[in-house]
Amino acid sequence: MRSREMMTENRNDDKEKPEAPVLPECIYEEEPLENSSLSSCQSPDQLDQLNDYLEEDDIEGNIKTWKLMVLEHGDEHPVIPSTPPVCIQTTNFQLIELEDIKKAASQIEGSIQVTPCMHSRLSKKYGMELFLKKEFLQYTGSVKERGVLNILTSLKQIQQKKGVIVASDSNFSMAVAYHATELQIPVFVIMPSNTSVASVKMCRDYGAVVITFGGSPKDSRTHAQQLAKKNDYLFLEEEDSLEYVSGLGTMGLEIFRQVPSLDAVVFPAGGPCALLAGSAAALKQLSSHISVIGVQPESFPVLKHSLKVGHPVESQAGSGHLFYKDLSEPCSRKNTLQLVGQLVDKIVTVTEEDILIAMLRLLEYERATVDAEGAIGLAAIVSGKLPELKGKRVSVVLCSGNLSLPLLQQCIQRALTLDSQTCKFSLWIPDNARDMAKLLEVLDREVVRVLDIQKEHGFMTSKLFMTKVTCVTETRDKQQATQLRNALLERYPSLEWM
Repeated sequence: MRSREMMTENRNDDKEKPEAPVLPECIYEEEPLENSSLSSCQSPDQLDQLNDYLEEDDIEGNIKTWKLMVLEHGDEHPVIPSTPPVCIQTTNFQLIELEDIKKAASQIEGSIQVTPCMHSRLSKKYGMELFLKKEFLQYTGSVKERGVLNILTSLKQIQQKKGVIVASDSNFSMAVAYHATELQIPVFVIMPSNTSVASVKMCRDYGAVVITFGGSPKDSRTHAQQLAKKNDYLFLEEEDSLEYVSGLGTMGLEIFRQVPSLDAVVFPAGGPCALLAGSAAALKQLSSHISVIGVQPESFPVLKHSLKVGHPVESQAGSGHLFYKDLSEPCSRKNTLQLVGQLVDKIVTVTEEDILIAMLRLLEYERATVDAEGAIGLAAIVSGKLPELKGKRVSVVLCSGNLSLPLLQQCIQRALTLDSQTCKFSLWIPDNARDMAKLLEVLDREVVRVLDIQKEHGFMTSKLFMTKVTCVTETRDKQQATQLRNALLERYPSLEWM
């Protein structure tokens, strides 16, 4: 295992490598990377000592278009220039080769966990060989660590001394806070003032200087960019640089090595789609027969819409949703979007209810606590959106497990209701102990557990000698819940099933 010191020495390897495409016919655009210019960070008491600043060279290139092919590993990559369409202006883009991803894997080795990809007991339930890639076991609970560490170890020494700055309380920011601190790179995190206390505390525990500013992620981002320009901090955000996408692609490399004879891999497919793009690049070069499938929330179909119109778009519903988090963020830049368009075989959408049931199944069968982004891949299987995978060997990526305890509690309660494991109903009975006892006898006969029972009669305007009883019960499944409902309706026509 390589130490962080060895990684730091290797980050100065600035040798240029020839560009070699890996994708089918598509146009790629190379732009100056917003995260890589005019930014760096140092603690305030050290800023006066940092008088020297090395501005990175601007990225320049001529207009080119490539006809590209997906090849098996070991084949040569032909480069065939063609005339670009008049309606599209583009510059050459440094495409992701398998060697780029292998280099990233070597760069982050020893500092990123090789997470297990385990056969799941859910396989029998859904009729396929399921292997769960448990990326939520990374130190900060997210796959984003792979790309972040590859970026940080690729920075020049002078930039590492100046430091980095990020905005928001996303998984990306958490990963930057932790790994920058481990590499002794000064790191600042700007968060909205309404960020949860737990998120602020966690980032500070990782070693970052956390500043709360503004009432929205947009305000924090603007403030962070201003600080970056004023103080020579390096402003980092999720983007489609070679280092970031290749780092995330190392997960696809791991899955291929861990699961022989793999038929398909299911990924989350939110707005930031670098994980999907990078892992697809690795898998398709290793075996073009592996199907790569993305799953996005029905409420935020940002990626699908972006692919349809041909450029990145933002969700009309806004971003930073408490439940969906990164899945609701705006779409990645054009280069990553084009990678997804060329390499991903299928993108499906699932509902919030599907995601909640998937979270519940992972708790029941795997004792795995994940958030919406971590569960959304399994949600497509749970909801029956991928019937073609029946009987196949399938890996599902559980990429994130950062869920606050109050939100986790709400999700579990809602999922249990959706899965008919908890039921709530109200009915009217005469206001006496005998009729209450008869109701309890019915519940006992149906072998259900009473979680809560309440009587209300003080605020009723009718049925003077009646009382309204509301019960919450625990049932095994939908079949038992239906049986309980029918038994109550026979005796209590006033039943209100909630």
